[in-house]
Amino acid sequence: MYADSSVSVSRECVDLAVEVLRILADVTRVRLVLALHEASELSVSALAEAVEKKPSAVSQHLARMRMARIVSTRQQGTSVLYRLTDEHALAVVLEAIKQAEHAVSQGQIPPHHHGAD
Repeated sequence: MYADSSVSVSRECVDLAVEVLRILADVTRVRLVLALHEASELSVSALAEAVEKKPSAVSQHLARMRMARIVSTRQQGTSVLYRLTDEHALAVVLEAIKQAEHAVSQGQIPPHHHGAD
């Protein structure tokens, strides 16, 4: 929970947040975020291999993620390398994974709580 419970958020930010959640609400895109977190930068072909999808499908996902400024690109010779724009999309994905761990732990301690004091 936030220390300041009187957080004020504009309607525009709420609308954009919902759009980010819509974009991230896809198995391939979540896997792309995780792959980019692991490797920092990857080409479409390397990402396609990492998420076990065709490069054309991965390109379409990346285009949507780029429009939402979740990923950015860098040209290296004839290759385009993709990277996460910042840590926020990863944080959303990791929090969703933690929530999922709670749902599937069936009363047991979820993996992300192991080792916590």
